[in-house]
Amino acid sequence: MKTLDELRKIREKAQQDMKLRDGDNRFKIVVGMGTSGIAMGAREVMKAILDEIAQRGIKDVLVTQTGEKGLSSMEPVVDVIESGKPVITYGNMDIAKAKKVVAEHIVNGRVVNDYVVSTDK
Repeated sequence: MKTLDELRKIREKAQQDMKLRDGDNRFKIVVGMGTSGIAMGAREVMKAILDEIAQRGIKDVLVTQTGEKGLSSMEPVVDVIESGKPVITYGNMDIAKAKKVVAEHIVNGRVVNDYVVSTDK
């Protein structure tokens, strides 16, 4: 049986998770986690993004995953979606590049053109 305190913590976590899904986020970051993406290091890239966001205390970014995007030669791929702007797809990502994208694109608003493989207009 759960104590009242444990149930409160579960409720708070669920409310926080719902806020992340339904909240008004500035950015949405989508990591391609299909078979080829995982084979090329997408899990590590996603972890680096999550760690960098947490370390910087950024609260208005939703990080999620998707399956194959048809860009297997450019895996791991990461989409950065900002409301009202083109979707930026970064390719051949690694841990260092992921951290730089968070620092430059998410924090400072500057697209890291060296890593861009596609822009959806």
